[in-house]
Amino acid sequence: MTEISAASSAPLPRRRLKIPRSLRDPLFALSCLVLLAIVIMALFADQIAPVNPLDMVNMPLLWPFQDSLSPLGTDQLGRDLFSGIVHGSRATLLVGVSSAVLGLLIGTTVGALAGYFGGWTDIVLSRLTEIFQTMPTLLLIIVILSIGDPSVPLIAISIGLAAWPMIARLARAEFRSLRKADFVMAARGLGYSRPRIILMEILPNAAPTLIVGASVLVANGILLESAVSFLNLGDPNVVSWGSLIGNGRSQIRTEWFLSALPGLATVLTVLSLNIVGDRLTDILNPRSGEH
Repeated sequence: MTEISAASSAPLPRRRLKIPRSLRDPLFALSCLVLLAIVIMALFADQIAPVNPLDMVNMPLLWPFQDSLSPLGTDQLGRDLFSGIVHGSRATLLVGVSSAVLGLLIGTTVGALAGYFGGWTDIVLSRLTEIFQTMPTLLLIIVILSIGDPSVPLIAISIGLAAWPMIARLARAEFRSLRKADFVMAARGLGYSRPRIILMEILPNAAPTLIVGASVLVANGILLESAVSFLNLGDPNVVSWGSLIGNGRSQIRTEWFLSALPGLATVLTVLSLNIVGDRLTDILNPRSGEH
């Protein structure tokens, strides 16, 4: 009896919490830190760099660390490059995130309807997706921008309108695979409406794949914004990383840092987004086996 009571009072062994391998990846942690730093830089740009990036504040074409007032140098008009990179992160991230949200909304709606209903709905929406997907993305954006005055909202809208087909195909595949699932059949048996089944039953289960796709959309939006601004089709009154790269191309042989530094910021951001999106595939996918 004493042995039984002693055994029952013995502390149970603690289960060790298994952290997914992706979360223990140093590259993933570094990418998250880079993105966090860039977001903080965009949110507190006025405090980090109080100088207006469009003002001529110093001698032109100063190299980095040549003058303490302009730690990253100045361009051909004497504008501070450090202020340009800090403030330019706002427009660049705004376009990337806004275009991704718009593309996610359009693509998810089209893909969900096509995947759930099938039939003629699937055929029509799939053909519409293919039409947009076969259009050259940059050309479509240029056409939209040529219709109105270039501005940050219009750039974000044009990129979102050109980027949604990828999300539509992902959403269609997820909804086609989930519409015959047991929980969906049970929801139909309980008399749930189609909108409720789509929004409350299938969409949450398809969300992990769509979230990973959204990270790709943000990265593509940043690259496309840089390309548009490089071609002088951006808002001339707003500084972005793409406009800084474009402004420095005339001095690329001598003052290469004018394009290299904002280009490095763009590369780090896009690379970090791609790494985070790749790791999110393992973290959010319940079939990955990492828990």
